[in-house]
Amino acid sequence: MITEPHVNDYINSLSGDLPPYLDRLEQYALEAHVPIIRKEAQSFLCFLIREYNPSRILEIGTAVGFSAQLMAEASKGTVTTIEKVEMRLKEARKNLKCSPNADRITLIEGDALSVLKELEGPYDFIFLDAAKGQYMNFLKEIMRLLPVGGHLLTDNVLQEGSLAGSKFAVERRDRTIHMRMREYLYTITHSDRLDTVILPVGDGMALSRKI
Repeated sequence: MITEPHVNDYINSLSGDLPPYLDRLEQYALEAHVPIIRKEAQSFLCFLIREYNPSRILEIGTAVGFSAQLMAEASKGTVTTIEKVEMRLKEARKNLKCSPNADRITLIEGDALSVLKELEGPYDFIFLDAAKGQYMNFLKEIMRLLPVGGHLLTDNVLQEGSLAGSKFAVERRDRTIHMRMREYLYTITHSDRLDTVILPVGDGMALSRKI
C-alpha cells in the first residue's frame, strides 16, 4: 500500500455507494481474490470518465467485468473490454450479460496484443489494467488507437510502492516486471506524444493525454 491504511480508509469513507449490483460484484471479487480496481481508484476513474465524457472507451484487462461496468455507469458512451484468461472470462460473460448497461459493453475474448492490432480507433479513453509486464508491448497499438486529446489511464504502476526502490530490493521473481514497469513509466513520461502525470492513487495510476 502506497499511502497509510488509515488515510485510504478515510478517503474511501467519503466515496459514494456503488449501485447494488456492482457492490455485490466487488464483494465477490474481494472474497475470490480477483484483482479489481481499488476503492480509492474507482472514484478517480469515474471522475475522469464524467469529466472527459468519452464516446468510446477501451479497457485492456476485463477480469470479471467490474471496471467495465463501473465505466459504463459513469458514461453515456460505449465500452469495449478485452480479456483472454478463461477463468476470468467465465465470470465476465455472466456479469456483463446481466449488466444494466449490457447494450453498451462489448467483451472481446483473446490475447490483448492480437486484438489491439485488429481494432479500429479512435477510442477517446483507454483504461490499461492487464498483465503488468506487457504494458510496453501494448503501447504502440494504444498510441495508434488513441486520438490527439484522448486519455490513457494506466493502473497498478507503482506496485505497492516497490517500484521506487531498486530492483534488488524486490523478490527475484518480481524483478522482470519491476524493470519493465520502470521502462514503461519512463517512456510515457518522456514521450513527446504524451503528457503524463503519475499519481499515488490505489496502487499507483498514470494519466496520459496524447498531444
